[in-house]
Amino acid sequence: MGLVDGKVAFISGVARGQGRSHAVRLAEEGADIIGFDICHDEPSVEYPLATEADLQETIALVEKAGRRIHAVQADARDFGVVTAVLEEGVAQFGRLDIVLANAGIMAITGEQRQWHDAWHAGIDVMLKGVYNTVFPAIPHIRAGGRGGSIIITSSTAGLVGGMSDGSPGVLGYIASKHGVVGLMRAWTLLLAPEGIRVNTVHPTGVGSPMIINEAFGRFVQEFPKIAENLQNPLPVPDGLLRPEDVTNTIVHLVSDAGKYITGQTVVVDAGFTAR
Repeated sequence: MGLVDGKVAFISGVARGQGRSHAVRLAEEGADIIGFDICHDEPSVEYPLATEADLQETIALVEKAGRRIHAVQADARDFGVVTAVLEEGVAQFGRLDIVLANAGIMAITGEQRQWHDAWHAGIDVMLKGVYNTVFPAIPHIRAGGRGGSIIITSSTAGLVGGMSDGSPGVLGYIASKHGVVGLMRAWTLLLAPEGIRVNTVHPTGVGSPMIINEAFGRFVQEFPKIAENLQNPLPVPDGLLRPEDVTNTIVHLVSDAGKYITGQTVVVDAGFTAR
């Protein structure tokens, strides 16, 4: 028996990285998955984003785990499209219990980080996109009358500001990751009487395609002080968490083990924010 047997989870940024890890593990624990990913590149982001092939691989992995999945290409910035994906999935699976607002970008490298468009991209994907993911999901969770769990992926950059070089792209990343904490706290108080829990998760650096790329490698070489600030007090192999390390915390929060955890900024940071 899995920890989330019979439940349905809605996940943004599901094609690879943390989103894929969460989807596959929740499927292994008994959940069906509704998900989406942009599956094309963003001009303000120097590294390549997920592809349709990545999304198809996630679908195959969830199905291999024995669960159903409705996952399509969609942009978190488009409220109408995200809502349609969600409604299609709920129509297929009949319920919604879990929301993971996970989609993110790092428009913080190369000359692109100096563009004002990089500021807008960060805010639009990771603040507006979180709103677009969570807001239309709330009525579906409420309709079940069973409570539920909403988790927003923030970052250690949502609690501290030490990685900033002052560029629009970096500032947009930090501002969005701080901004979702405010959304979480507002939704926490609104939804707690109905047994719906809302938390943010704040990982330190995770070894996903968002960081494991040439662009980010050049960024930390160009700004060694920022690289120094990104070191974790607790030893971590290669200095980066695995996506599965974050997934372990996600599973705890969405299962009955986390039934009284709400309104929290949950850090998975190897001591990073203790400095």
